[in-house]
Amino acid sequence: MKNKTGQKAFFTARWENLVLVTYKVDPGFLSQFMPPGLEADTIEGSAFISLVAFDFLDTKVKGIKFPFHVNFPEINLRFYVKSMDKRGVVFIREFVPKTIIPLIANTLYKENYKCIPMKSSIEKNGRILLNHTIEFAHKEYQINIEAENKPYLPSADSIEHFFKEHEWGFGTSGKKRLLTYRVEHPFWEVYPIRKFEHNFDFVEIYGEKWEFLNLESPFNVTFAKGSEIKVYGAEITDH
Repeated sequence: MKNKTGQKAFFTARWENLVLVTYKVDPGFLSQFMPPGLEADTIEGSAFISLVAFDFLDTKVKGIKFPFHVNFPEINLRFYVKSMDKRGVVFIREFVPKTIIPLIANTLYKENYKCIPMKSSIEKNGRILLNHTIEFAHKEYQINIEAENKPYLPSADSIEHFFKEHEWGFGTSGKKRLLTYRVEHPFWEVYPIRKFEHNFDFVEIYGEKWEFLNLESPFNVTFAKGSEIKVYGAEITDH
């Protein structure tokens, strides 16, 4: 479980059935959330933020499975950044239904995880029906996808590839320095989407700053198959 530099993965899992609902955003808006030394990763002057829902499966921390914390869904809000030759993501907030995950991620990776009631379900035959449901502030919010069960690998210059393939995660240390960690997985296949809907209220869930997302239609929706992943320890890096 070592990477090319000999570093051992901190945790491993399978990330499967990933839905990425992506919106355009002004790069200047993201500056208030930007870790030091990074800039927005843009296309034709636009930055992007994604609501991402997926299933964490077969989760192990340093090779150990924690009871009741092996298989669970996650939903996060993230935006896309770059630092010299590194392209990656910064997380605004992540939701899981398990208590240990926020403790580990918030402590070691300085993430913003929160434990809330949530669930996911999927049916696969000739088509795929996927549902993610969360309960937040006594209200229920859902993401629903209907797709063809015909996965394919999009080209490296496709918009789907741009949003689903990022090797780096970034954050800010307690002393306001840049945290960097590597995420390894093979390129993901995607499913053709037939129908998509969600009823997330971004103001209710993420705060008043995100009201504009309630008024926007997604720029892109990608449904990726997923794979085994490895996440390595966070390191403080100079910039």
